[in-house]
Amino acid sequence: MSILVDGSTRVVVQGITGRAGSFHARACLDYGTRIVAGVTPGRGGQKLDDRVPIFDSVAEAKQLTGCNASLIFVPASGAVDAMLETAASGIELIVCITEGIPILDMVRARRSLEGTSTRLIGPNCPGVITPGQCKIGIMPGYIHKPGPVGIVSRSGTLTYEAVWQLSQTGIGQSSCVGIGGDPVHGLGLREVIEMFDRDPATEAILVIGEIGGCEEQEAAVFWETSSRKPTAVFLAGVTAPPGRRMGHAGAVITGTSGTVAAKIEAFQAVGIPIILSPADIGKGMAKALAAAVT
Repeated sequence: MSILVDGSTRVVVQGITGRAGSFHARACLDYGTRIVAGVTPGRGGQKLDDRVPIFDSVAEAKQLTGCNASLIFVPASGAVDAMLETAASGIELIVCITEGIPILDMVRARRSLEGTSTRLIGPNCPGVITPGQCKIGIMPGYIHKPGPVGIVSRSGTLTYEAVWQLSQTGIGQSSCVGIGGDPVHGLGLREVIEMFDRDPATEAILVIGEIGGCEEQEAAVFWETSSRKPTAVFLAGVTAPPGRRMGHAGAVITGTSGTVAAKIEAFQAVGIPIILSPADIGKGMAKALAAAVT
């Protein structure tokens, strides 16, 4: 099993005729993802490489192909409208890669998605992958291998580094979810951890957090009260200088709650091991797995 996506997931790519959309759609197809449709208004009736039919709307694509997940490469000015169009069509999962979406636009999107059956990953994220089955996003597929560790991360680049280290150590992944680092986004750390906790194929969980916000503290509370699966955490931003404005959109610290020190304290209080260096993520996860077995 896995979470969110598997070999049966049927994907529509919004913005498939753009440079980024076409490039990554081809990469997902080559990985084995079932991309059954693309959407670009005004391009209906065309195809991507004679492999993927293109439609003018998501509703038309869903009606004719049965797609149940969307991958969005629409520019920031139209990305929220693309999300809302997808949700209105009854698509179950949205993965939005687009970066630079204004916060107020994302507030509108979050409010509109409340009460619907649609789950949003992102924006400004690498996407989600279940190794060997389905890749919806921009991550390099070849570094992943099937296995027992579920990964959820706020950082795209650190996700790739963690996956590479785990795979090189011989530890595969059940699913990997990059939730994005924007201040307002879809699924959060705790929600994804809850999914991994319910997934029989996930035996352990790796959490990659960073400065800003308080999602890590919320995840620590869930682990203390509900989760029983071995978990390890790496937190980026330990050396971030106080008072310095950081470039990452989500790296906004309010009071002391968003500091790495506060996040480390929250996890240590419930007994979750902290991996101190990005170079030790693979070894740290292997140690957490070994401790769980013994």
